[in-house]
Amino acid sequence: MFWFLLIAMVVVVAAVTLAVVGGGDSEVLPEVAPEQLVDPLPETRPVDRADIEALRLPVTARGYRMADVDDVLGRLGAELAERDARIAELQAALAGGAGPSLRKNQEDR
Repeated sequence: MFWFLLIAMVVVVAAVTLAVVGGGDSEVLPEVAPEQLVDPLPETRPVDRADIEALRLPVTARGYRMADVDDVLGRLGAELAERDARIAELQAALAGGAGPSLRKNQEDR
């Protein structure tokens, strides 16, 4: 029984070794094209809530692709900075002597 198990083990090891090493010119597994961000954030208009909810980042073996995440976060940071600057500008205009009609419209909201 011992010899049978030893021979079986040698045959299995040899078969696995030949399968891995002796593949010849053909690859065992073809290279998979990396996933790309299919539908990035729109370039021609400001980002809105629906764009963020629809955004799906591609997953890799170790998580999300850093380049895609960096691009999305950079774009969102720039848009938030623009909106904050515009809000500050409007608040300064409102506090600095804007007409009563602008103040009234702001109060109605």
